[in-house]
Amino acid sequence: MNLNLTRRTFATRFASVLSALGVSAAVLPNHALAQSSTAQDASGIRKMNSEGKPGSDKDVIMPVIVHNGLIYVAGQGAHDSRDSKDWTIESHTTMVMDKIKKHVEIGGGSMDTILQANVFLVKIEHWDGMHKVFATYFPHGGPSRTTVAVAALPGDSLVEINCIAAVTRK
Repeated sequence: MNLNLTRRTFATRFASVLSALGVSAAVLPNHALAQSSTAQDASGIRKMNSEGKPGSDKDVIMPVIVHNGLIYVAGQGAHDSRDSKDWTIESHTTMVMDKIKKHVEIGGGSMDTILQANVFLVKIEHWDGMHKVFATYFPHGGPSRTTVAVAALPGDSLVEINCIAAVTRK
């Protein structure tokens, strides 16, 4: 068994399992699934950019994909333009969670419909600071979550988060 998975491979396999198990059908009322399917293309997949508009053929990574009643949000990082001495895990987590919230809402969900999140930290010592901020976005209880430390993240972000949420509105 190959245990050397990349984040993308893990997320793809996990999403496939959720979809195959019919998680969206169990979580969503039938009318929500019916409404979301009317706004999908013939393949049933909607790929959207950060403004909620359809992505182009030139886009390599789409931040929001909606399929089969689920919203897949690509990894979001802080990409902080301030001097790195001013960076904190709390400020980076806030930036990232605000992006996550925006993208989930673009897909037709809310923070309460996030089912699963993957958190990547450049230092595991940042866990407490990240967790304190993360918890403020889920006053009604959070999603299942995996948190791991990684060697580095794009844009020198201290944290990156991706997630899967349920569609609840068009």
